[in-house]
Amino acid sequence: MTPVDSPSDPDQSLQAVLFDMDGTLVETEELWGEAMDELATALGGVFSAEGRQRTVGQSMRVAMQVLYDDLGLVRDDEQLRVDSRWVEERTATLMTSRGMPWRPGARELLVAVRAAGLATALVTTTPRRIAALVIDQIAADLGESPFDLTVCGDEVPARKPDPAPYLQAMVQLGVEPARCLVIEDSLVGVTAGLSSGAAVLGVPSVQPLERLPGLVLRPSLVDITVADLHQLLAERDFAPTT
Repeated sequence: MTPVDSPSDPDQSLQAVLFDMDGTLVETEELWGEAMDELATALGGVFSAEGRQRTVGQSMRVAMQVLYDDLGLVRDDEQLRVDSRWVEERTATLMTSRGMPWRPGARELLVAVRAAGLATALVTTTPRRIAALVIDQIAADLGESPFDLTVCGDEVPARKPDPAPYLQAMVQLGVEPARCLVIEDSLVGVTAGLSSGAAVLGVPSVQPLERLPGLVLRPSLVDITVADLHQLLAERDFAPTT
């Protein structure tokens, strides 16, 4: 992107940037994958790379069903609940022991967005008790929380790819979808953002992203500026670019 000034029409300017968490701001997708691999081994199988990619950004219920299908297993609701809890707790342990490094360019962009006075939200499918580990680490690193609002997967009526989490954040922030930018790394997250009416910047991590109408793809957040985000919003009706 070529940096430009924000639009002269204040009714068309960018008001808020809504960030996904795992794989977008921090390097935690691999930890979720490792936990699911360990569960697959305990269940007597091996989780395929293709299956793992299909779980990225999904709710734990959907991710577990993908794993079971991949292994050729049938598990009842109680077994699914137990397995889901195990994966969540194992991932939390890995987060604590391994750390949660920033994704390339994410810290710099988040700081710049806050300095520009834009509203910010973290919108994640991860439940609050796990997401809090990341939220607290980010706040400690930056000296304060950079988010006006955080929305977690167990606090919404429906999870991504449903737009409900992003729409809930927009309502609470008091901003219109057409003046929001969503930053995501997964297909379900991109779908949720586009369905909410926001402009969407896709930065893939574990899961490749394909071109979609209204989606701008970039390999990373490195060197992306606030002016770039304004431009992306202004060009939201253009054909998708890479």
